[in-house]
Amino acid sequence: MKQYDAIIVGGGACGLMCAAQAGLLGKRTLVIERNDKVGAKILISGGGRCNYTNLGTDIDNFVSENVDFLRSAFSQWTVDDTLSFFESHGIFGEEKTLGQLFPSSNKAKDVVAVFTKILFATDQDIRLNTVVKAIEKLEDDFVLTVESEKGVQQLTTKKVVMASGGLPVAKLGASDFAIRTAKKFEMAIVPTAPALVPLTITGKEADWYASLAGNSVFSRVYNHKISFEENILFTHWGLSGPAILQISSYWRAGEEFYIDLLPRFQLDKIIKDERNEGGKRLVSNILNDYFTKRMVEALGKFLPLDTKIASLSKVDANLIIDTIHKFKVKPAGDKGYDKAEVMRGGVSTAELNAKTLESKNVSGLFFGGEAVDITGWLGGYNFQWAWASGYAIAQAI
Repeated sequence: MKQYDAIIVGGGACGLMCAAQAGLLGKRTLVIERNDKVGAKILISGGGRCNYTNLGTDIDNFVSENVDFLRSAFSQWTVDDTLSFFESHGIFGEEKTLGQLFPSSNKAKDVVAVFTKILFATDQDIRLNTVVKAIEKLEDDFVLTVESEKGVQQLTTKKVVMASGGLPVAKLGASDFAIRTAKKFEMAIVPTAPALVPLTITGKEADWYASLAGNSVFSRVYNHKISFEENILFTHWGLSGPAILQISSYWRAGEEFYIDLLPRFQLDKIIKDERNEGGKRLVSNILNDYFTKRMVEALGKFLPLDTKIASLSKVDANLIIDTIHKFKVKPAGDKGYDKAEVMRGGVSTAELNAKTLESKNVSGLFFGGEAVDITGWLGGYNFQWAWASGYAIAQAI
């Protein structure tokens, strides 16, 4: 049987970068992937375009019990390193919005092709349609029990890289195997949950949200910790859109957050200016300047739309201002892993060496990417973490 410097469980972003960088260092790895191709999640990311990094990446763009843990990996592999790496293989980035970088070809398959070419050129091995069922450690060796169409087999190696991701996108074979493996070796786990996920509204408010399904509004979504200015999307079951996905990583069951539906304007000033001009326009006329007709009609549930600005009481004026700038939302839940971009939580960073991502207590066992308690914002941040963690592990195996 071939001898490998490491066996990498998972052929996603982290696993592919780890194998590629190991190969460039003259090491031999085996990548085990449960799907019929590597990079399956890369291929569907960004609507098939792959937002492969973010120019503004900083540790503040991540959720973790210890975001400072990122400093080492991000110093070893920077955004500039990502750009240089892909450019050296013919992938040039095109910035869309908010620092989000996509291949100029707009084809995620071009990103995956970079890795498959490197793995082939450096003689790395890949086993597709193969599932790792169990990992044991016997003295200095790990024994992996794997299953494929050829049957069950055991593989032995000195080092194992857990890069099998998290639970989102079940159709791609997502699993909690990395988490179960960590638990087996008595490593601490930060509770996991869907992140970058749409949120649901139930009860008496549900019909109001459903009446606005399809309406997109540029907003500021905020709580006591953080705020995001991007679009929100009303749906038949609640809220989605970039700003909602972002806040979902910080939201916990039972909590509220707020939406400023008009973040670039001050409604109190608008009302004051209207009063100074005579205040003959109706509240509905003012709101029609900024929102769709359907949105204004829906807001009529809360606001005196047929009142002239000149006739507005102070109480009603404050009601309008608070409704538009401080619209309170208390979600019932989220749409779950099937609709989530990523998983938050995972293997506690306290269990890992920040430089190598090796378990502090289980020599030769490494964790990278989504399996670790590091969750990035929407917009290419999670890919940057995957590349950086894959690179860091490759240096150590």
